[in-house]
Amino acid sequence: MNFTIEVEQENDGRWIAEVLELRGTLVYGQTRQEAIAKGQALALRVLADQLDHGEANSDLVHLTFNAA
Repeated sequence: MNFTIEVEQENDGRWIAEVLELRGTLVYGQTRQEAIAKGQALALRVLADQLDHGEANSDLVHLTFNAA
């Protein structure tokens, strides 16, 4: 399963990261790297929740994150 994390710097200096494949997964960080790390963590939590509720394929072999 591949996830793309789109990262942009806001006008106030904060960084926002969005996991494009998971609707509503937006996080902020003080640095670009922090925003990416928070995006990865949120994606893993969302995926774990989906697996717990039978909403995702449990035959996952690996995950890949690509920062855009």
